[in-house]
Amino acid sequence: MSRTDPARPWSDRFVDVGGIRTHYLEAGDGPRVLVLLHSGEFGASAELCWEHNIGALAEHFRVVAPDWLGFGETDKIHDFVSKSDRMVRHLAAFLRTLAIDEAYFAGASMGATRLVQEAAREEPRLPIAAMVLVSGGGFVPDNEDRRALLAYDGTTEGMRRILRACLADEKWAADDEYVARRVASSLVPGAWEAAAAARLKAPNIPPRSDFGQSDPTPYERVKVPTLALAGAKDRLREPGYHRALERIPGSRVVVFDDAGHLLNIERADEFTELTVDFLRDLEQ
Repeated sequence: MSRTDPARPWSDRFVDVGGIRTHYLEAGDGPRVLVLLHSGEFGASAELCWEHNIGALAEHFRVVAPDWLGFGETDKIHDFVSKSDRMVRHLAAFLRTLAIDEAYFAGASMGATRLVQEAAREEPRLPIAAMVLVSGGGFVPDNEDRRALLAYDGTTEGMRRILRACLADEKWAADDEYVARRVASSLVPGAWEAAAAARLKAPNIPPRSDFGQSDPTPYERVKVPTLALAGAKDRLREPGYHRALERIPGSRVVVFDDAGHLLNIERADEFTELTVDFLRDLEQ
């Protein structure tokens, strides 16, 4: 099933993945597939994360951008046992359903962290030929901005706090229309509940450190070409966290001086140019 909006440079598509109705965006017909993995804040989706990038990327690649399990227009399911691992397994099954057995990947925030963690496995379950990471990996501090993401209450002001945490430029949080789109996405039936479920902790699980969440990723195991992008004004990562990504053999790390966490949104043109150049250079 698919639907097309002439005003958008992509097609909205749905596919059944093991009984789970899965939504994704698709654009372009390049010889290589580029899979885009979106961030994980309340209301996040493939469209809201990548809408400023898909058109330009589709000039070079076949772009496939799925909504993660529980997000966007994909079924609102949360696995309380395997948690994020279930999301990755659903993603792997989605790619098999589309007969994608090798692809470039780009991930933002949660999408980037899931991606690099998978690439660091001894036997990755995703067919990663190369990857671009936006604000992925590294130590996650416990601070006011992080708590704004965790405490979202479905209100306009709550969403403004999320946008201020994710984007360095105040214009996004000040844009009433943009904020309203974000709020509407966060209140689709089941969306808030699925995102909130990921933040629940059972009473028998030891609390995390007062200082945040550690990063045990064995970056040295990553075997694919990697471009890591970080924002110097990222409020959701420890300053200098990107140095951990330099442990990836042969990685290239670029820091944007005037950007926050979701730099693919507020620095869309530069993100796209770097991504295209990096991936096209691999084909030389």
